[in-house]
Amino acid sequence: MIYDIGRLCVKTAGRDSGKICVIVDILEQHLVLIDGQTRRRKCNIGHLEPLQKEIKISKGASHDKVKSEFEKLKIECLETKPKKSKPRPTKDRKGKLTEKRQKKAEELKNNKEAKKETKKKQEKASSMEEILSKEDSKESKTDEKTVETKDVKPAKQASEPANKPATKTAEKTEKPFAKSTDKEAAASTDLSNKSSKK
Repeated sequence: MIYDIGRLCVKTAGRDSGKICVIVDILEQHLVLIDGQTRRRKCNIGHLEPLQKEIKISKGASHDKVKSEFEKLKIECLETKPKKSKPRPTKDRKGKLTEKRQKKAEELKNNKEAKKETKKKQEKASSMEEILSKEDSKESKTDEKTVETKDVKPAKQASEPANKPATKTAEKTEKPFAKSTDKEAAASTDLSNKSSKK
């Protein structure tokens, strides 16, 4: 096979095109792992042009071994320097707020408290207005009643309020029984009709 481990190739496509590399490992039917002047990565064999030279390296050889073999052939090898990792930004926890967030939180609390106070004041004012309006309406009703009571005899006034609550309670107690008796009567007539038909 042309694309064996250790075969020198020229990369024909991509960012590393025109650079010399060596096949380090065969990954799949059309994919190989390359290293050398190019970045160490997998590559499609369609993007490689094989050369006649081969070097002796083991399967999955490290970059240092590939570099030493390239130095024997007097070919420069790509030296990649890993990027220095920056400290990851941590999320601010609810307990630990930054100064800006603390100020915003304080402002929000102050705004909420101010809104609550204004609502309370409005509710007190509206409740006071309702109370005053109720008192005014009660006074006007009592004035009307005093005018009416002068025309009506005192004996009738005493008898009417006593009778009204008694009739209401009697009606309430009678209604459920009346409904149940109507249902029972209808059910009994249905049963009697069915038995007479048979």
